[in-house]
Amino acid sequence: MKKFVPDYILSITPYNPGKPIEEVEREFGIKDPVKLASNENPLGPSPKALNALKGYLKKASFYPDSHSYYLKQQLAAKFKVSENNIAVGNGSNELLEFLCRAFIKPGVSAVMADQAFMVYKMLVQATGGEKIIVPLRNHTHDLKAMLNAVRDDTRIIFIANPNNPTGTIVKEDEFEEFLFSVPEDVIIVLDEAYAEYVSDEEYPNSIEHFSRRKNLVILRTFSKIYGLAGLRIGYAIASEEIIDILNRIRQPFNVNSAAQTAALAALSDEEHINRSIEVNEAGKDFLYKELEKLNLDFVPTEANFILIDCKADCDEIFLKLLKLAVIVRPMKGYDFPTSIRVTIGTAKDNKRFISSLERILNSSG
Repeated sequence: MKKFVPDYILSITPYNPGKPIEEVEREFGIKDPVKLASNENPLGPSPKALNALKGYLKKASFYPDSHSYYLKQQLAAKFKVSENNIAVGNGSNELLEFLCRAFIKPGVSAVMADQAFMVYKMLVQATGGEKIIVPLRNHTHDLKAMLNAVRDDTRIIFIANPNNPTGTIVKEDEFEEFLFSVPEDVIIVLDEAYAEYVSDEEYPNSIEHFSRRKNLVILRTFSKIYGLAGLRIGYAIASEEIIDILNRIRQPFNVNSAAQTAALAALSDEEHINRSIEVNEAGKDFLYKELEKLNLDFVPTEANFILIDCKADCDEIFLKLLKLAVIVRPMKGYDFPTSIRVTIGTAKDNKRFISSLERILNSSG
């Protein structure tokens, strides 16, 4: 059947997600592994979300609200925008797909950073577009180079802020200059999956900028700080025109009722959000100090993960950690051949990772 499939589809390398806990237990015969591979919240979901889900179960036989009415209402109130400025998706990944299906096609290009979220490249290729790849500068997006890379056929620029897998951010002054330099017919997709973790005061206020530029699309998710990765729900904030286009592509009932119910409850749980931030900051400080003791280079992060250069083949480090029941993410696929990406976990998780990594480095040294 491959003869009927375009070459640009067949040449896609499938996305390789982090190993789930159950698979690691089966494959290596280990128990109680700690997963620090997929940037999930180590505290789990909001207690309010879990309680809300219990009440939802009685209604599981009914189709979900296709328009996510109540969630959009709360998001609109939170960000002081119209409900017509919001689209809800099966994770923010689905919204990325909608954007590419709507605006990318053969003969059209999109600009993205080289070592940013891999899905951007995959989706542009899957829709027949041309990828314009711009190298990172100091482990973050080089906005001037990205602006210079824009062509007449460019329709989208992707910016992950904070960037995955480096955890770095573009800052307010640079972003504002970039925003007003990009042609108005080029969509700027600002992927802020980790925004709630950012502590840097120079982080751009994207909602404020949104009101000034109709070509800005902001993506957020409930998968990270809200701890709902398994339910798959995210949202976009954009002009009414762009939201209308996305809704023309969106399938009915694309976001299940459980996800909507949990997200609505999690949105109001400030205590859980604040606790998640506290745990992340404490874990970050601990890991920084321990990595410095191990004489390992790392990229200071504004997210809930750290890119660490282990000065050895990252696949080998990954496998050795797996055998010690610690799951991390090797970064060879992102062209960081000696680096791993490690989610900041609980204090117990972080200590276990460091002791396991130290054991590996000492044995190989």
